[in-house]
Formats: sequence, structure tokens, C-alpha cells
Amino acid sequence: MAQPLKRQLTLALLKPDICADSSLPPKIFDAINANNMKILKQRQVLWTQEQAGAFYAEHKGKFFYERLCGYMTSGPFEALILESPNAIKDWRALIGPTHPVRARIHQPTTLRALYGLTDTRNSFHGSDSDETARNEIQFFFGENVYNRLSS
Repeated sequence: MAQPLKRQLTLALLKPDICADSSLPPKIFDAINANNMKILKQRQVLWTQEQAGAFYAEHKGKFFYERLCGYMTSGPFEALILESPNAIKDWRALIGPTHPVRARIHQPTTLRALYGLTDTRNSFHGSDSDETARNEIQFFFGENVYNRLSS
């Protein structure tokens, strides 16, 4: 009897610069599908400074914190829950290195190489572990949604 496929969830953010150009989100959704990931939930978000500060609290006091919060409150963005057997690794591989300039040199076909602007305005976010994914999904979609999707 075949083993059931393992499921892993991750949070993906399409940041404000991507969502400001209506032609880009469909291209990102196509790339997600082409890489065998499934979008389980999505919602448009427009943050206040307080919400951005709460999500990025671990970075408070770092040199880029204010710039990052300003960027993330500059316009609407998309929050997605992605699923695949290795969703965290798959999404992070698809988006590529944090710094778009490095991505263009070392991984030119990744989404940040194609669409990222700067190290702060890098167009995408992806959870880095199962625990982080759980916390981030709950932040955007609530504990009930996470529990329902992860069981």
C-alpha cells in the first residue's frame, strides 16, 4: 500500500512592490503551480505600522527595521499558505537569496532575481522552519485555520 504524501505548510508573502503591478501576481501563481506547490489560502493585506511592527518584532532595533516596516505598510500585499511535501524548502528555493543583486548573479531564474529591487525591497517572504511557518500562518490566518489545514 502506498504511503500517504507528507504535507508541509509555509507562509508566502508577495510584498507590496509585486502587488503594485497587477501583471506580476499571476506570474508568481503560475510559478508556484509549476513548482508543484498548492495555494491553500490567500488574502490581501494592508498593514498599519503596529501590525508590521508586531510581525517584524524580532528585528526591532536592527538598522533595517524602520525601512522594512515602512516598505511593508506602503501598499497592499498578498499572504498565501502554500502546501507541498517540502513547502518551506521549495518556496525558499523558488524565491532565491534575500539580496536580489546576489540572486541575479548566483541564481538568476529565482523570483527575487527576476523581480526583487533591493535587500529590503526583495519582493517575497518565506518561512524558514516548521515552527516559524506555524506562527506566521497563525499571525495572518488565525490558529483555527492553521489547525484545520495542518491536521
